[in-house]
Amino acid sequence: MTLGQADAAPIETDIAVLSDLWDRLPEAEAVARRAVAAVAARADIRLPPDAELSLALADDAMVRNLNRDYRAKDKPTNVLSFPAPHGALLGDVIIAWETLLREAEEEGITPADHLAHLTIHGLLHLLGYDHETEAEAVAMEALETAILASLGIKDPHAAGRMTPDGTDARP
Repeated sequence: MTLGQADAAPIETDIAVLSDLWDRLPEAEAVARRAVAAVAARADIRLPPDAELSLALADDAMVRNLNRDYRAKDKPTNVLSFPAPHGALLGDVIIAWETLLREAEEEGITPADHLAHLTIHGLLHLLGYDHETEAEAVAMEALETAILASLGIKDPHAAGRMTPDGTDARP
């Protein structure tokens, strides 16, 4: 089913706050829900009927353990996505507070804007988008930029920065 602006049904989103560190961003759940809704509102995004998303707001220690156990990378990262095999559940997106905060400070953006970007990035991974090749990276960056613009957030890729999960998307 293709969802456009007029007929976009929200993605049912379950948010688990797994670290008290997120108390420093009390609007985190609202920011994440707006980001998810902006993805769902895109006419060019294909969603299963009754799409569901599990979003965890975690800390670096938890994300490091998941990254080590499932990706063999023993370090924290900002966002992880674990797609569900089939059905309405798209999968899980896990975001690490300390890495999000550090990156936001380094990039001179608000933590809320960076949370929106990481939520969108993680959700796009669950929807099959990737940035392993230059062509994939360009397409994913353009989509992220357009979705963020719909939320009034500037292009995070304008300065040629890395993708949210730390890989170089472009040379």
